[in-house]
Amino acid sequence: MSEALELKQWSDRYLAQWNEPDPATRQALIRELWAPDGIQVLVDPPQEIREAATNLAFPIPPLEVRGHDGLNARVSRAYEMFVAPGEHVFEVAEEATVLLPNVLAVRWSMVAVATRQVVGGGLDVITLDDDGRILTDHQYIGTT
Repeated sequence: MSEALELKQWSDRYLAQWNEPDPATRQALIRELWAPDGIQVLVDPPQEIREAATNLAFPIPPLEVRGHDGLNARVSRAYEMFVAPGEHVFEVAEEATVLLPNVLAVRWSMVAVATRQVVGGGLDVITLDDDGRILTDHQYIGTT
């Protein structure tokens, strides 16, 4: 994926899955974008999970989901929490970047619908298979 327009279209579709209100369309987007055994890793889990792990003398665990069904549950839950109430939308924060062949960086923002103020965001480092489908997505929330 080397052409700027193709990269922009791909990153727009990636963000579209998080904003899609129709469950069937959202699931179709996931099946289109992700390899069947694709995995998303939340690299820096929420503070309460980090504290619970520390209290049990465990290293901070990454959180991960795998496969179309797991990814559909993950994306659907994020939609329900942040987009469905009508308060926020996810947007590409800057142009996606090709880091290496088949490795992309996508910076995104969570934007308040009413004010257009950025209220959150992160960085996803994504590896693609030879068909352009996501094999791994390492998500860093809160990264500017």
